[in-house]
Amino acid sequence: MYFIDRLCILSILMAVQPYLNIAVMRAQYLCRGKVVRKSRKLKRRNFMNYIIFDLEWNQSPLGKEQEEKMLPFEIVEIGAVKLNKNKEEISRFHETIKPVVYHAFHKKTKEIIHLDMAGLRYARTFPEVIDSFLRWCGHSPKYCTWGPGDLLELQRNMRYHQIPDKLPKPLFFYDIQKIFSIVYEDRKTRRSLEFAVDALKIPKVMEFHNALSDAHYTAEVLKTMESNQILKNSSIDYFRPPKLRKEEIYKVYDTYSKFVSKEFSSKTEAMDDKKVTLTKCYICGRAAKKKIHWFSNGGRNYFCLAYCESHGWLRGKVRMKKVENGGFFCVKTLKLVSPQDAQAVQDKRIALRLKNQIRRHN
Repeated sequence: MYFIDRLCILSILMAVQPYLNIAVMRAQYLCRGKVVRKSRKLKRRNFMNYIIFDLEWNQSPLGKEQEEKMLPFEIVEIGAVKLNKNKEEISRFHETIKPVVYHAFHKKTKEIIHLDMAGLRYARTFPEVIDSFLRWCGHSPKYCTWGPGDLLELQRNMRYHQIPDKLPKPLFFYDIQKIFSIVYEDRKTRRSLEFAVDALKIPKVMEFHNALSDAHYTAEVLKTMESNQILKNSSIDYFRPPKLRKEEIYKVYDTYSKFVSKEFSSKTEAMDDKKVTLTKCYICGRAAKKKIHWFSNGGRNYFCLAYCESHGWLRGKVRMKKVENGGFFCVKTLKLVSPQDAQAVQDKRIALRLKNQIRRHN
């Protein structure tokens, strides 16, 4: 009897053994697959290149009245330099673009850039070139430009040609012109690229106002900076502002904080929003008490003064930016300032009140 029972058990195990092997192999495969996918993900996350690019563009040769409103500036050249995370050059991109809107150069454009309109007729069109450029940029690029204008015009040209905007949103980039001022000057002054090249004694081996040469010089300026000086001073592109509350952007820098709001139908609606008017100390995170409530200078800017018990005076500024549907979004900055700077805000408020009283009296 005992022998028969053991024989039955052995028969059952032999019958299910192939299924057990398959289950074990499947489990091992799935686990191995997860490890592989994770390692690939980590590898891609650590893979980062600086894409330093420059654009040359043309505008209506007949003046602003004759320009294409959806495309005031048509890109005719893209030049770019790719650096790895160690700021070593690994590749270059350069291509001219066949114009489809403006077939003659504006007189100012002709004076600055070194291109011939006849030669551009044999170039590829913008959709073809931008497709090659974005594929060349690769995964996780850190876009770098001299000034904020290039990314704006790049996206405006993409929209005009009905090319889906696959750039990240929100789009953080690195304005090397601004970072040059942060690292080498007073954080406020904005210099020309040639000024920076001369100040840093970078050899002049190419002409300026050519897309590739300007990208080269911008890359050379970038190489003089420490990586943390670059990466902690990112800028935010506003071509596609937040639409919804969940898309709003809040970022803290070394000397100030920045908040980019969702869209509002009017300035009044924007300044009634609690997140727009909140004065939170960006160091300790606590709400700072307003000493002077938000007031307008008569334009698109609003100012306030608040006090943090732990860190002192905070100067607030809200810039109203228009969107194409007629609404507004806000860019709010809060910055710790000296008592003298705080007094300047109070003096500005008093001067505006007196000015308004005189206007009403007259």
